[in-house]
Amino acid sequence: MAYSGDQRKLLREFGTRVRAARKALGWTQEDLAAEVGVDRTYIGGVERGERNPGLYNVNRIALALNESFAGLLPFCAGRRRR
Repeated sequence: MAYSGDQRKLLREFGTRVRAARKALGWTQEDLAAEVGVDRTYIGGVERGERNPGLYNVNRIALALNESFAGLLPFCAGRRRR
């Protein structure tokens, strides 16, 4: 799926936040993947902003990192429908 510029920015920012939280714990991608119950390549894709994780996986990632759900989600002012 092709994402718009705003969507790519949002995914990259989320991935940056996940990576920072993971590194703060001293974990590898493999460590986080094991805690979340996904493959390491999935975590790598999330961190690079290449994957758009579903709500359930965002919650699992937040729980594994001991982060608030909202703390991992960047605010991105997008266009509103009128």
